Amino acid sequence: MGENNYDIVVVGSGLGGLVSALIFAKEGKKVCVLEKNNQFGGNLQTFVRDKSIFDTGVHYIGGLDEGENLHQYFKYLGIMDDLKLKKMNEDCYDVITFEGDEIKYPHAQGYENFIEQLAKIFPEERNVIETYCEKIKETCNSFPLYNLKIGDAYYDKTDLLSLKVKDYIESITDNKKLQAVLVGSNFLYAGEENTPFYVHALSINSYIQSSWRCVNGGSQISKLLIRKIRNLGGKVLKYKEVTGFGFDNGKLVSAQTKDGCEYYGKQFISNIEPKYTLKMIGENKMRKAYTKRIENIKSVISAFSVYFVFKPESFKYINHNFYHFKNENRVWLAQEYTQDSWPEGYMLSVGAKKNQTEWAENMTFITYMRYDEVKEWENTFNTVAEEDERGAAYEAFKNVKIEQAICEIEKKFPNFRSCIKSVHSSSPLSYRDYIGVNEGSMYGYVKDADSPMTSFLSPRTKLKNLFFTGQSINMHGLLGVTISAVLTCSEMLGRDYLINKINAELEAKVAK
Repeated sequence: MGENNYDIVVVGSGLGGLVSALIFAKEGKKVCVLEKNNQFGGNLQTFVRDKSIFDTGVHYIGGLDEGENLHQYFKYLGIMDDLKLKKMNEDCYDVITFEGDEIKYPHAQGYENFIEQLAKIFPEERNVIETYCEKIKETCNSFPLYNLKIGDAYYDKTDLLSLKVKDYIESITDNKKLQAVLVGSNFLYAGEENTPFYVHALSINSYIQSSWRCVNGGSQISKLLIRKIRNLGGKVLKYKEVTGFGFDNGKLVSAQTKDGCEYYGKQFISNIEPKYTLKMIGENKMRKAYTKRIENIKSVISAFSVYFVFKPESFKYINHNFYHFKNENRVWLAQEYTQDSWPEGYMLSVGAKKNQTEWAENMTFITYMRYDEVKEWENTFNTVAEEDERGAAYEAFKNVKIEQAICEIEKKFPNFRSCIKSVHSSSPLSYRDYIGVNEGSMYGYVKDADSPMTSFLSPRTKLKNLFFTGQSINMHGLLGVTISAVLTCSEMLGRDYLINKINAELEAKVAK
């Protein structure tokens, strides 16, 4: 096999691409990962401002306690023991709040504790909270890969895919506040009125099991995965932007990069958005109906984030996240803001650092933002690898939004402004350019309970040796994307083969 000849060529080094590459490297395959950016990891990327580390996308992780699902997957990949983690507050890893309401509504770790903490505030609704928890567990058990069991990622159970989270929550309680509290962290999946219940269940279950912050950021995950891939002889290359694919007699044979190189492979995995992948493949390579279907899938809304670096010893460390809304009705409608009402909901998360003291070093504020707000600057492209200033009007736009964010935060923390050492921000364009997602989408494609199969994409494409992975396949989030990679590799290696192998390896480790 020549120097640029591989068994598997992976395009994009997000979590899905790295996990897929590592699975094949563990199988003894010659693998190569091509990344366009200066930094690997997609949503796992971190960045530094004022010597303070910020996460791009991973603000906390669930399911990492011994025996839990993400713990099991990471253990198989060989990275679990090296992760530096800080466990979040067990009685409230997330706190849901509403304007004009002084109560802090907790989401607690452990199902029994989750029920106990909420039942203190809603004693007459204890049965409802218990029913809700059972429904989450039952739903998660319907997805075999979620629990490292053999089976499809999706069953042909239309009732499972078409049940709306809003309808279910309203069917078990009339208490509007409790309804809003139970789905108060729906920013995790950009929940709206048509969001399926299974999306809610798969997103929230692992956090209820156990919740953690990555000490000094989530990029440690991509670094550990890359080290494992390289130790097994794989290549992971940056500044390698794939701009097209090579074909021989109609068969996909290579990935072509901007710098004129060509990487040949037997099989290809695209960890970049399917819409972008198909543009690079070129017309006439796949059926028009297939490409049109993917082009027409609706992307999840984007976000505007503000990153605050604090003055030393000015703001106390908070070991939980805040999800805040103008009122309980906006839990479902925060994406439908107007210029006057923005932001209608937001998430606040404090970064965890090594040797954490009682003082916080930084905080991230995230809220929804539609892509059309930044459309006038969409022809600019700006990353560390390729700088293109968007101009004074864009900076002015961001500054107005930053000021609005600070005013919102000051309602919760009255002296917040005095704690700020420096402030930075990112818009839908930043997410688009750094992460490579359509219109800066937070979580890939919209899951709609009214037409559940519209956004369903198989890892198999219409080209025999090209496969998709990442947040647009199956589910988003750290656990969702890890499972997406396992699903993709299962399609390539044999559906039952990989899960059996993972379980056998885990059992062998336990036996040792």
